[in-house]
Amino acid sequence: MKFRRRGSEEPEINLIPFIDVLLVILIFLMLSTTYSRFTELQITLPTADAEKLKERPGEVIVAVSAEGRYAINRQAVDGRTVDALASALRAAAEGRSDAVVIVSADAATPHQAVINVMDAARRAGLPRLTFASQATAGSP
Repeated sequence: MKFRRRGSEEPEINLIPFIDVLLVILIFLMLSTTYSRFTELQITLPTADAEKLKERPGEVIVAVSAEGRYAINRQAVDGRTVDALASALRAAAEGRSDAVVIVSADAATPHQAVINVMDAARRAGLPRLTFASQATAGSP
């Protein structure tokens, strides 16, 4: 009895479906990954390179201290609520809706104190708002 020896067949792995699956996984991971940019930023506020503007008659200057106290046109505001600040802004603007509110906040001021000024300006009907900053050391 003669047995025929079968030729040994090499197992073949088809790589095309494997590569397709890996590419789909790679695309999914690339799209679902979020990058945290906030940990990379070193921010020191407030400084800016800007030329000094001449004072205009329609300005209302709101100073915010590091403790969160407010002063409008160098007069202290009683209370720290948004309503008290809004009524003081209305009085300082003297009915002019085109007045510009300039927020001059300390660098260590709590963020909420600046947001309160923005909200009070909106309630007082003063939509034009800007922020004051000090010049950097290298600027003329």
